[in-house]
Amino acid sequence: MRVGVFLPNWIGDVVMATPAIRALRKQNANGELVGIMRPYVGEVLAGNSWFDETILYKKKAEQTELQWPQVKQKLRDAKLDRVVLLTNSLRTAWMAWQSGAPERIGTVRDVRGPLLTTRVYQAKKRKGWGRAEDVQLPAIDGYLQVTTAAGCPPEPPELELATTPADEQAADEAWRVLKLPDPSQVVVFNTGGAFGAAKDWPRKHFISLARAIAERDNLHVLINCGPSERDNAREIVSEANDSRITSLADIADLPIGLSKACIRRSRLLVSTDSGPRFFGVAFGVPTVTLFGPTSTHWTRTYADHEKRVSLELDCAPCMKRVCPLGHHRCMEDLAVERVHTEVARYLSKPMKSNAAA
Repeated sequence: MRVGVFLPNWIGDVVMATPAIRALRKQNANGELVGIMRPYVGEVLAGNSWFDETILYKKKAEQTELQWPQVKQKLRDAKLDRVVLLTNSLRTAWMAWQSGAPERIGTVRDVRGPLLTTRVYQAKKRKGWGRAEDVQLPAIDGYLQVTTAAGCPPEPPELELATTPADEQAADEAWRVLKLPDPSQVVVFNTGGAFGAAKDWPRKHFISLARAIAERDNLHVLINCGPSERDNAREIVSEANDSRITSLADIADLPIGLSKACIRRSRLLVSTDSGPRFFGVAFGVPTVTLFGPTSTHWTRTYADHEKRVSLELDCAPCMKRVCPLGHHRCMEDLAVERVHTEVARYLSKPMKSNAAA
């Protein structure tokens, strides 16, 4: 059997989908699994051995091979027996229908039910005599619910990633250029995210936490960043004014694989609720995640080595990109000392060895 699987678009979502991908791979051990994804999703999953083939696509792509006419032909040429949708959009359901696959499995939402042959409905809960309301499952469970509908046996929710030799070589070079010590002495900060400013912990708080880790714990701090986050990372390093606090900001190339490899080898990760947070969880790195406007429930990872820190204000989770009340207390009032307490708790434990993949 040839099974195609449409993968989520956000970095964190695709990492949360890895238990579902693993379940599909096990179920189809003697067949072929075709991953259908955006190009950067391929970077997140690089190094794994789940897919026999990948089909990349991108809306409004300049490259003709990523545009719909060629992608449609690739889907048709793949002669898929079944398509499993770990996405929720109408567009991907339409693409699955256009592929010609006789079986199409996915969740029913955004009026895409008629395009599916096996429909997965959102769980509902009735409160008293009132109308039944949708139950929001953690994303990991939602993806596994789809694979259960596809006939997969139960699969543990552990997240899983790998790195490539090129990823590790890039991290080795960053370690050399930045004169970093043994990875067991390095804590990584992930300070940004694509969601918007509401997820951000104030820069002054990251600076104070970096100083505390350098001065009290005698460890180095490496600020992870993407291409658009270089300036913020530089400012944290400049204002912290400690040789043990540095960043990736001046590394010429900042691919996703470099972030994966740096986080994988680190002692601990402190992150906002954004994509790289899930790299730490997937690699078994102790991870302290700072929550403000987003839900701790929906992105629950079930990992004992992750601590979700939230003030749990009455106005949270609002899920807004900018604080609708104008005060941003959910992050502004999240004290440095509270976060450092969680960091210190993990640092007091022996470091788990994370061998290169």
